Amino acid sequence: MAFDVDRLLRLWTEPLPGGPAAEEAFRAVYTDPVTVNGSALGAADLVARARALQQAFTDAQRQVVSVVEDGDRVAVAFRMGGRQVGPLATSAGPLAPTGRHVELRVVDVLTVTGGRISDVWMVADELGALAAVGAVALVPAS
Repeated sequence: MAFDVDRLLRLWTEPLPGGPAAEEAFRAVYTDPVTVNGSALGAADLVARARALQQAFTDAQRQVVSVVEDGDRVAVAFRMGGRQVGPLATSAGPLAPTGRHVELRVVDVLTVTGGRISDVWMVADELGALAAVGAVALVPAS
């Protein structure tokens, strides 16, 4: 299976069409619902998350670092970011706009069923991104 990683990442970094076409774009790549880190999300949820991410950055950039495929599983390591001009949702709470370049390093492990993503386990290095812009202070090793 040659999974189209670029198509997947474009959904998250490039402007989405308006109205129901945005949900259809996600349904072409993801099952509806899709399980993300153990929680079921519908296409409308994915669109809302993607729009929030797109509004957080200008000059959005993405770089695929590695892709490993094995049967129905695809692991993708990538970087994405840009100049942060809107709030960025993190597990520590929203990061207010900084005007600075923020980069997230992400690993997604995808299960593909019938050509679409049916399950996602994702981890993002939010701590590294927060520390890079001074939102958290890391204690030096003693």
